[in-house]
Amino acid sequence: METEERTPEVADTRTGPPFLAGERESLEAWLEFYRETLPVKIGGLTASQLCRASVPPSTMTIAGVVRHLTDVERYWFSNIVAGATQPARYKAEDPDADFNAHSPETALADVAAYSEELASVRVFAAHAVDLDAALPGLRHGQELNLRWVYTHLIEEYARHLGHIDLLRECLDGSTGY
Repeated sequence: METEERTPEVADTRTGPPFLAGERESLEAWLEFYRETLPVKIGGLTASQLCRASVPPSTMTIAGVVRHLTDVERYWFSNIVAGATQPARYKAEDPDADFNAHSPETALADVAAYSEELASVRVFAAHAVDLDAALPGLRHGQELNLRWVYTHLIEEYARHLGHIDLLRECLDGSTGY
């Protein structure tokens, strides 16, 4: 009997952000903590589990959240922080494709794409040295700074990791922090 492939089990080696840190170090540490939390929360799931809407009537799935966070990272760090014009990975043609166009056939590749995107965007963030300076990219025609981007991404991750907690608990009873 062949077993279905699963996401990698990730040992929880996270350390919380420092209590006494400067502003940039603190913002970066919180974002990295949440980025490292995602693989821990989804470790060991099959492609079909990643795609299961486990909290009816919601259609939200873990695969959809992973795809969404991948596009969020690309948009904010590639396009706003670095000023590039990278198309969204998933929702370039359909604004809801990140959440809704997943499938068990692509779910494991979508999880891998998340890690690949992080490797890319971390470089862009490292080159943006000033929290206060206007970034090259605009958001709805408005300038913004790196502080705003970090704060927004922390909020984005906190919200969606909570969604994943609930979805995962309904799938297999696993809970985490």
